[in-house]
Amino acid sequence: MGAKRARRAAKPEAAGQESMHILETALSAAENRGWGNLSLVDLAHDAGVTVLELRRYYPDLNGVADVWFALALDAMLAPTARGYDRLNTTERLETMIWRWFNFLAPHREVSADMLRTKMHAPHLHHWVPMVFDLSRLVQLWRDGAGLRAQGRQRQVEEIGLTTIFLVTLADWCNDDSDAQEMTRARLSARLARADRFMAAVIRARGGGNSVNPPKP
Repeated sequence: MGAKRARRAAKPEAAGQESMHILETALSAAENRGWGNLSLVDLAHDAGVTVLELRRYYPDLNGVADVWFALALDAMLAPTARGYDRLNTTERLETMIWRWFNFLAPHREVSADMLRTKMHAPHLHHWVPMVFDLSRLVQLWRDGAGLRAQGRQRQVEEIGLTTIFLVTLADWCNDDSDAQEMTRARLSARLARADRFMAAVIRARGGGNSVNPPKP
């Protein structure tokens, strides 16, 4: 009985390892050949599996990209470092979203190509899921940074953060500076401006909003 349980437990672990092996192979191959030049058949060959075996984990290359960006979201939401709760709102927002960018950074050009492929005009079927993925990312970004406003203020925050994310993403995709320092500086400046704007809005409404960040 013990041996059977061990074998059952080993199957998901082995599947996870094979899935990650295929993903890492895809990223490596795309670095050399370009994401747009990679095919499912090529990837299967490079990973040492059959196309049928590959499709157990990834139905197509878009599925590979989806998993890559899902891992970036996991990295953003990982437990925060000690002292995070003492940062101000702007610093928490910057720290939280930069973890997403920082995870993707070792394969920045490939990640950018993945996004361009998703947005390619003939790939309209990818656009709707991207909208929902973007909305989920922004909501989790807000939550992770401790923003708890509701109603109209929340709507304004979500619109503002979505805009900041998209323009920052455009910068990041084309940023060859060391550690994408240019992008981070612009992100910091945008968040500071947004914070001043929201403070002015709250003062104009004669209200206040106490933000309690999540514990690490």
